[in-house]
Amino acid sequence: MIDLRLLREDPDRVRASQRARGEDVALVDSLLSADERRRSSGVRFDELRAEQKALGKLIPKASGDEKAELLKKASQLAADVKVADAERDAADTETQELLVQLSNLVHPDVPVGGEEDFVTLETHGTIRDFGAEGFEPKDHLELGQILGAIDVERGAKVSGSRFYFLTGIGALLELALVNAAIAQATAAGFTPMLTPALVRSQSMAGTGFLGQAAQDVYHLDKDDLYLVGTSEVALAAYHMDEILDADRLPLRYAGFSPCFRREAGSHGKDTRGIFRVHQFDKVEMFSYVAPEDSQAEHQRLLEWEKQWLTSLELPYRVIDVASGDLGSSASRKFDCEAWIPTQGKYRELTSTSDCTEFQSRRLQIRVRDGKQVRPLATLNGTLCAVPRTIVAILENHQQADGSVRVPEVLRPYLGGREILEPVAK
Repeated sequence: MIDLRLLREDPDRVRASQRARGEDVALVDSLLSADERRRSSGVRFDELRAEQKALGKLIPKASGDEKAELLKKASQLAADVKVADAERDAADTETQELLVQLSNLVHPDVPVGGEEDFVTLETHGTIRDFGAEGFEPKDHLELGQILGAIDVERGAKVSGSRFYFLTGIGALLELALVNAAIAQATAAGFTPMLTPALVRSQSMAGTGFLGQAAQDVYHLDKDDLYLVGTSEVALAAYHMDEILDADRLPLRYAGFSPCFRREAGSHGKDTRGIFRVHQFDKVEMFSYVAPEDSQAEHQRLLEWEKQWLTSLELPYRVIDVASGDLGSSASRKFDCEAWIPTQGKYRELTSTSDCTEFQSRRLQIRVRDGKQVRPLATLNGTLCAVPRTIVAILENHQQADGSVRVPEVLRPYLGGREILEPVAK
């Protein structure tokens, strides 16, 4: 959530942020009104309680008619205090309910617009000309079947659409990717983490995934637990309700977990293969830093993502995501999109978001710097979303006979294999 003081001091900035996101601007005025009622009712309660305490000291010293009058007044004050207390609680509840509906403030440099209004910041690598090489590229599913690596038919039989098996070399390729990604993250100073896939509602709401993203979340009603769509949730909530010492920052974690997404609203999109699925594994980077360091940390996370994609020898571009496509927690987000030959376009492989103090305020995570205790900043960045990375590797490194060249960074994790060979039918 945002700082209420900032809302009071600069409501126009918050209105502009809501407008840029395409979200409800009227929410700002509703929240200002509720906050004013909360503060005024709080003042009224404090005044009445002070009067009640002062009166309580006079009653034992009084007698006769004076005491009866004071007792009558005390009775009325007690009723007034009870009403003021209820008004204060109601205004505070309304304020909090409205506050959690408000998205993070958009960074001033973010391009304004919807999904297609991003700005391309840089492009890396060379897109292969398969025509010049004399063959038509196969898509990742056909390659996965030739290699004995992907089985979507049995995935659908066992679990339904958008589920899959990684088999044989496909399973080994996932393990290679995960190990190589964790190795890079560890070398960069991240602490490796294996995180829970089920979390409580406080964790999910605290990271902002029960707002506009709630339709994409799996909920287990019987246990009131949620399946995470990313280990960002568990990593953000890891220090929930804690005060961290400033000299411990930055804290950097690399979490590996299964991820679950309903993919609501994606009917008919990316139905072939494993690009858009309900369950996948991912290595996620997560940072806790001082608020004044968040923009620099955001650039560092982006550089680590670029290092990863470069090591996989993939052509990709970096985009500055537009305001209407940020997600409620992010103030700014950069995506790295790899070229997918058979689609003829770039598709998102990694994403990194600066969430500033938004999540830490909701999760009550603070930093102690000398005598000052204040919220800190949280940031997240995908290092390796496994299925999409497999898609990009198979399609970009395929050869005319259906084999696939293995990027050098993965070879040590695949027993030295340089080529993934078609399996005998």
